[in-house]
This record gives sequence, C-alpha cells and structure tokens, in this order.
Amino acid sequence: MPAFGLISWREMGVVVLAGFSAMLVWQVQDWRYGGQLAEQARLQTETLNQLTQAAATQQQAEQDKRLALEQQLSASEQTHYRALSDAQRDQGRLRDRLATADVRLSVLLDAHDVAASCAMPTAAGTGGVDHGTPRARLDPAHAQRIIAITDAGDRGLIALQACQAYIKAIAR
Repeated sequence: MPAFGLISWREMGVVVLAGFSAMLVWQVQDWRYGGQLAEQARLQTETLNQLTQAAATQQQAEQDKRLALEQQLSASEQTHYRALSDAQRDQGRLRDRLATADVRLSVLLDAHDVAASCAMPTAAGTGGVDHGTPRARLDPAHAQRIIAITDAGDRGLIALQACQAYIKAIAR
C-alpha cells in the first residue's frame, strides 16, 4: 500500500522498466541511425571515386588526343619544311644556271601580232617543243627577277598549304 509520496515496489519496477526500455529503444535507434549514416558515407565515397575515375579517364583521353595531334602536326611541319627547302634548292639551281647562261628564259611571241612580223629568229634545234614558233630571249637580269618572283610565290603556296593542314588537323 502506498503511502503519501511513497511509490510501491511494483510502480517503481514499472518506472525502471519503462526507463530501461526507453533507453534500449534509444540505443537501437542510435545504432540504426549510425548504420544509415555509415551507409550514406560509403555510397558518397563510392560516387566520388567513380567521378574521380571518370575525370581521370577523360583527362587521359584528352592528353592522348593532344599527343596524337602534336605528332601529326610535327609530321606535317616536317613535310612542309622539306617541300620548302626542295623548292628553295630548285630555285637556287635555276638562278645559278641562269647566271652561268647554261639556261636562258624565253617567251613565245604572238604569231598573229602585226608587230611581231619583225625578223626574230626562231628557236633552232631539236630540243624545242614549240616546233619553230617565234620566241624572244629574256635579258638575264629580268629572268633573275622572274625567278625571284616565282620563288616568293612558291614559298607562299607552301606556307598556305602548311596553314591549311594545321587548321584541318585542329578542326578534327
């Protein structure tokens, strides 16, 4: 029988048991919540690892592309440099041959032109491809200037081809 302010043993047992069960429920919820947090942390770590691997793979692919492009451009540059030096060498030989009178430049004259009726000698010899059409020999100084102009034109065309190849390689 309870007295004023006193609790019976049974009531006290119920209170203790209720407290213990509340503490047990609290502990179980804590374990469950901790497990959920651990699972979320593991999933987040896996996601970050996958993203990192994807970024590394993409970066490696970009580096491989850049390396292939650099190698292609290097090969193209070597090709165009070789073409330029071949053209310069050929132009130099032609200038030397003109300077030594080994070769002479000439132009075809218009056979229908009235002013061309003056007595110009035709190219003699079996080496001619014009079959005796009237020709005029150019002054060696003028021939040198013409060769210089064609040399500059050849260089410009080779540089243009190099630029076009570069743009095509980059645009891919």
